[in-house]
Amino acid sequence: VQLVESGGGSVQPGGSLRLSCAAPRTIFSVFTTYTMAWYRQAPGKQRELVASITSGGSTNYADFVKGRFTISRNNSRKVIKLQMNSLNPEDTAVYYCNARRSDDDSWGEGTQVIVSS
Repeated sequence: VQLVESGGGSVQPGGSLRLSCAAPRTIFSVFTTYTMAWYRQAPGKQRELVASITSGGSTNYADFVKGRFTISRNNSRKVIKLQMNSLNPEDTAVYYCNARRSDDDSWGEGTQVIVSS
């Protein structure tokens, strides 16, 4: 499964970005069987979960983004998004989209987010 992320870039502290992740056509018919998530990996650090969302819309957030980031999914368009507000330099990382179910665990190539003044 090849996921495609977009929307990364550079922003000043306090700014906002919105990331998108599109599922490939190969899983369109079964998109709702996947839990979708965003992870991030900063230089020299392990990859960590940012937020996840089930097919029914239940969400889970890492403590460090609660109240600032919002994950959403559109099951009709097979897209998930991550709205990121109040960004700070510690949010600088490569952000990865993940699609997971019992028999599959797929990743995108990542999109870079840089928060700097």
